[in-house]
Amino acid sequence: MPEPLARVETLALPRNGRTLVVSDIHGNLPYLKGLLELANFGENDLLLVDGDFLEKGPDSLGTLRCLMALSARGQCRALLGNCDGWHEIFDYSPASDRHVLNYIQKRRCGILWEMLRDSGVDPLALGELAPVKALLRERYGAEFAYLASLPDAIESERAVFVHAGCRPDKPLRAHTARELNHRDAFLNEGFSFDRWVVVGHWPVMLYGENTVSAAPILERERHIACIDGGCVLKDDGQLNALVIPGDGGDFQCLAYDPFPARRVKTAQQGSTRSYYIRWGDNEVEVLRRGAEFSLCRHRRTGYEMEILTKYLYDPGPVSRCNDCTDYVLPLAPDDEVRVVEETSRGYFVKHKGVSGWYFGELL
Repeated sequence: MPEPLARVETLALPRNGRTLVVSDIHGNLPYLKGLLELANFGENDLLLVDGDFLEKGPDSLGTLRCLMALSARGQCRALLGNCDGWHEIFDYSPASDRHVLNYIQKRRCGILWEMLRDSGVDPLALGELAPVKALLRERYGAEFAYLASLPDAIESERAVFVHAGCRPDKPLRAHTARELNHRDAFLNEGFSFDRWVVVGHWPVMLYGENTVSAAPILERERHIACIDGGCVLKDDGQLNALVIPGDGGDFQCLAYDPFPARRVKTAQQGSTRSYYIRWGDNEVEVLRRGAEFSLCRHRRTGYEMEILTKYLYDPGPVSRCNDCTDYVLPLAPDDEVRVVEETSRGYFVKHKGVSGWYFGELL
């Protein structure tokens, strides 16, 4: 049976305010609230959520209800990412139910996990999902109705908003939902567009080779904006916003994270050699395990670096690890940095969205 075509909504962006485009909130309500406060989000502004506002983070239900409240005031419009279509569970087959139950019991987070616990049901005690579907529908009918109302893409005069990507040689409305929200590394497909295409889904730092940057990527000649800052998924991630002014002016970017801001006291030279071990390619051999740092060899490339021991998943001689880098940031006195980790050897910090090490003094 062919997949249904994507649902596409046409939206006029506000002309007397701003449109703040965010993606991949992943149930991190404090980051969303922090970003809106940082942006001085006002009554004439619109929040456009480019998918994946649910799952993986600590408060999917709270995030969903926040978006619903903003939508009721006419200040939010969201589209569905690959993590958001939970209204479809009522049509799932028994095989799909088993898959979903295995998923929530393994992850122990997400919208269904939170709804069940909020209803007094222990998800770990369930043997089947079907018996609790009626309870979920009754208690959370408004939430599921909201999800069901959302499109798979939003187009405006100036830009197209899709969660993961689309093709320029195919009308937007001829795409399936899966084609729009299941494209990895969209920027590497080589496409260019006549108007802006704004996507999330693929954390922007995964496009880097030897350095880590969570800042949005704006490919102006190709009219592509990638804005997923790794919120929830990365230890040093941030929630990015692409700000579209109503007067037709140039895009701006904002970012929120909760890391403390400090200022550089002493300058340091940047790395001449570094590497970034990232998700999907993060298997390492532990050469020397220490209490704070461990010397590791990246199994695919043979590159050796010191990794924070708490970033290693397993106690054995072969492990996987959180995203990490040995990049040393080039910094000048009075540069502002955001401190992600403070260690006995120095600071792991972010400067203008780029992550790396600083070994001097901070003010």
